[in-house]
Amino acid sequence: MEMAGCGDKKQDLAMRLRRVEGQIRGLQRMVEDDKYCIDTLTQVSAATSALRSFALSLLEDHLVQCVAAPASKGGPEATARVREAADAIARLVRS
Repeated sequence: MEMAGCGDKKQDLAMRLRRVEGQIRGLQRMVEDDKYCIDTLTQVSAATSALRSFALSLLEDHLVQCVAAPASKGGPEATARVREAADAIARLVRS
């Protein structure tokens, strides 16, 4: 089953990941610099939220590009794509 990429949102998604990467590096510095634990936990929450936002944006794009189009055509590929998306959503909800 051929997979589409991130499409038009590729640059936006890459920028979001760079932002998360910067937040994680900031967390490393906070630990190395013995920053106050609550301040560090606040930044962990911000990084977690940013990563979750990235995941939801990627999921939305996937649903539009990789699930809706095959679903409109029907057939076994559509069923497989819906199941795959449902599994991905379940993993996101558990995390």
